[in-house]
Amino acid sequence: MGVYIGHMENKCCCSKRHTERSEAEYKKLVNRLSRIEGQLRGVRKMLEEDAYCIDILTQVAATNAALSSLSREILSRHIHTCVIRDIKEGNDQASADELVDILKKFMK
Repeated sequence: MGVYIGHMENKCCCSKRHTERSEAEYKKLVNRLSRIEGQLRGVRKMLEEDAYCIDILTQVAATNAALSSLSREILSRHIHTCVIRDIKEGNDQASADELVDILKKFMK
């Protein structure tokens, strides 16, 4: 399967590391993110329309769950690709430290 690079056209040239994704994976992640953005716009509209607190909180909970799901998917791919690659290249300690640091941010 080829690597999709069309979405990398505006990539910052100062970035040291990046992850290449297939076109299918890129589209899947962007579609999920678009749905999350829609959920957030829905929360804003609910606030503007003075919706009932519980209804707003329910939508916020759904948005949080969607973001968590997206994070788990990206983390899983990171472990299966980037971490394994780093271990094979002998960068296991740095990769493990980086993984632990990011997991701490999600386990608050």
